[in-house]
Amino acid sequence: MKNIKYITFFIAAMTLGLFTISCEDDSDLFTATPTTPITLAELPVTTIVLDATNPGNPAVTFSWNEANYGQPAAENYLVQLSSDQAFTNPVDATSVSGTTTATLSVNELNSSAGSAGLPPFTLSTLYARVVSSIGAQNGLPVSSNVISFEVQPYFNYAFEDYYLVGNGTSADWNNNSNNPPLFRDAENGNLYNYTGFFTKGAGGEGDGRFKILEIRGQWQPQWGTAYPDGSDPIETSGAIAGNPGTQDSDPGRFGIESDGYYTFTINFSSNTYSIAPYSESGATVYSSMTLQGSGIGSDTPMTQLSFDSHLWYVSSVNLQPGDIQIMTSSGSTWGGSTEFSGIATDGGGSIPVVVQDDYEVWFNDLTGEYIMIPLNL
Repeated sequence: MKNIKYITFFIAAMTLGLFTISCEDDSDLFTATPTTPITLAELPVTTIVLDATNPGNPAVTFSWNEANYGQPAAENYLVQLSSDQAFTNPVDATSVSGTTTATLSVNELNSSAGSAGLPPFTLSTLYARVVSSIGAQNGLPVSSNVISFEVQPYFNYAFEDYYLVGNGTSADWNNNSNNPPLFRDAENGNLYNYTGFFTKGAGGEGDGRFKILEIRGQWQPQWGTAYPDGSDPIETSGAIAGNPGTQDSDPGRFGIESDGYYTFTINFSSNTYSIAPYSESGATVYSSMTLQGSGIGSDTPMTQLSFDSHLWYVSSVNLQPGDIQIMTSSGSTWGGSTEFSGIATDGGGSIPVVVQDDYEVWFNDLTGEYIMIPLNL
């Protein structure tokens, strides 16, 4: 029936003298046909050890023959990696068009290997294939053969950590005095909270103030309010500014009006902050906290912050892949489900440790928040 319709249209077009239109419609008859699977070449090396000191260097180049879809159009090629030969959960590493090679940098291969589930610092098998397709909609996809090679990824700690400084905090205006860290939200890496005691000190306008540092021992980068430093009223919410994050001059100071417990929240996505009173009345005051679990060599006591009895820390402890829990002086065991930061609950399972390193660990028994900061990654 389709051929009859084209013939009828052609006769009608000739009758009207519209031969050029029929020729244009005739071009629509060209169709692509599925290509035979392309061949992905074996790599000249079988083992790749990734070096974190040169993340931009080329790590691996894949090459294959050109697909043939029967049309003079550029073909698309998607390089996929997987931890298993069946490509149960493939990772899209890179894509190219109109060329038959693709190179991944050290950082790109490391990221893809991690996304595929390969553990860091261990040689593991990684599988690769190329999926060819055609057109803007990636039509007629066909997978190549599968090759494999050994990869040793490194671990890339992708998070930022922030620390309190100021006369409203335990560190005073000392930028390297066991400054407590903010607790990073496990679901939103740009959202941070700190619930704890702040002091107004002598009660003056310049007392009860604080800022946020990115690196202990360094005054920049620092974050504060959008007001100029020294001309900064005490407010419960507003915009944040940073030197050098948003400007060259130092930002204003956050502040509280009286001694007490507060929840300070800062959002680096919206560049906003808020400070709200927090009631700790009725909260249990523990006499001890201990780290335990398969991720730690032996039970390790945590230190109670003298400035705030609800904050506990270990300055440095070696953790290995496994899990940890926090045991309180009452015998209860607290745990969470997210690595590096999250919220622990009484009987809440185990906190995963995904990579070996020396860690600084903090725990807030008011909120259950914990943060594990690797010291060498």
